[in-house]
Amino acid sequence: MEQIYCLIIIGALIVEYLLSTVSTILNMNSVSEIVPDGFQDHYDEEKYAKSQAYLKDNTRFGLLSSTFSLVLTLIVIHMELFGILDLFVRTQSVHPIVGGLIFFGIIFIINDIINLPFSLYGTFVLEEKYGFNKTTPKTYIIDKLKGYMLTIVFGTMVMSPILYFFNTYGENGWWIAWGLITAFMIAVQPLFVHVIAPMFNKFTPLEDGELRIAIEAFSEKVNFPIAKIDMMDGSKRSSHSNAYFSGFGKSRRIALFDTLLEKHSTEEIVSVVAHEVGHYKKKHIITGTILGIIETGIMLFVFNLLMNDLDLFAVFGVETVSVYGGLIFFGMLYSPVSLLTSIFTTALSRKNEFEADAYSLEHTRNKDALISMLKGLAANNLSHLTPHPLMVFLSYSHPPVMDRIAAVTIIDEQ
Repeated sequence: MEQIYCLIIIGALIVEYLLSTVSTILNMNSVSEIVPDGFQDHYDEEKYAKSQAYLKDNTRFGLLSSTFSLVLTLIVIHMELFGILDLFVRTQSVHPIVGGLIFFGIIFIINDIINLPFSLYGTFVLEEKYGFNKTTPKTYIIDKLKGYMLTIVFGTMVMSPILYFFNTYGENGWWIAWGLITAFMIAVQPLFVHVIAPMFNKFTPLEDGELRIAIEAFSEKVNFPIAKIDMMDGSKRSSHSNAYFSGFGKSRRIALFDTLLEKHSTEEIVSVVAHEVGHYKKKHIITGTILGIIETGIMLFVFNLLMNDLDLFAVFGVETVSVYGGLIFFGMLYSPVSLLTSIFTTALSRKNEFEADAYSLEHTRNKDALISMLKGLAANNLSHLTPHPLMVFLSYSHPPVMDRIAAVTIIDEQ
């Protein structure tokens, strides 16, 4: 059985890498020399060439980092470094919960250190080269420290009970842990609005004026009260533009990046707000949460069946079973299923984006503003206008902008 586990894990790692690499290369080579029809008002030849260069640089960087990650993972498995780490943890603590937290903590720290050069290059070299980076070294360091703090606090809050329930209740631990994770998945939305997001960005109430009046009028029209309409200092870190909704009920907030307000008209921004409202009205947020809860339950149930399988631990050079080790190793064994579910969830996400666009068009009746917004966001973010279908199928959570525009045009003509 050990050999079967090994084949599944190694095979999944290699297949996922090959799929990602092939789709990435095809995507990089799917560029067009001429600006696509309809985008000439947002791209001149120089800007379009810049977007192609941005794609190629990001692709090469992504290939380098993914190759490095695969090789490193195979080395760790081959050299049985998890077994060495497990022995070290057991010499530091006999308590399974404390030992588990130490185990996860060491893996997190080592992984973060290894990925640090890639993060620094991506932020301060690649994004800087194309004029997107606004992050200062001070902000980067502070963000890192805050991220560590959140990881320690929330990681301990979630993992400690999970380790306790599995160690204490055995085969019944999975559904108790599932209930805990479900509660956390629901609670994280208001936590994000009120605690996490303000730690990283400044949220200022949108000033009274044309835009605020237009957004409030739209939300009232569709019976969708918004508790907060804030401007977020996205330009503190990047010149990329975006907007998002977060929270439930009375904690709903729409955050508009300051870079978005600088570059788009009131009608265009209202079309984005309408799009985000569409996600709520179409139950996309609730559906996504429910699917996530169901998948988590399935994973924990299957993990419960395998968590004491010595053959699985032997693949990684670990001689003694543990809940903390099992969680890591099962996650790698489960990766083929994760790949399939990710294809399903990204396809569902693309479907949801089309539906949200349709909702925006239906309730604003302003096709030109919606299309102009889609084009503007693509141009401002130097998006790839002609991605390869395989890349879209495997990893695009949003449909290509040209597909979205075509869908909006068809709906408007009906």
